[in-house]
Amino acid sequence: MQFISDGEGKTAGVFIPIDEWNKLKERLKELLNEEVNIPEWQIAQVRERMAQYEKGQTHYLDFDSALDEIEKGL
Repeated sequence: MQFISDGEGKTAGVFIPIDEWNKLKERLKELLNEEVNIPEWQIAQVRERMAQYEKGQTHYLDFDSALDEIEKGL
């Protein structure tokens, strides 16, 4: 694997040999075909939260704000 840098030395891309690329694609297919078992309690909780969100009954943070809050606690 080779990393490609821009004029400032920052990584801008990756060169992956074709054999490695084919292995990665095959593994991705396997992962996409794996069955994911989500517990019923978790599905119910997400549905409840979505219903609250749609009714405007909940407070939420955007991704960046949530990360800021998490970092403050570290």
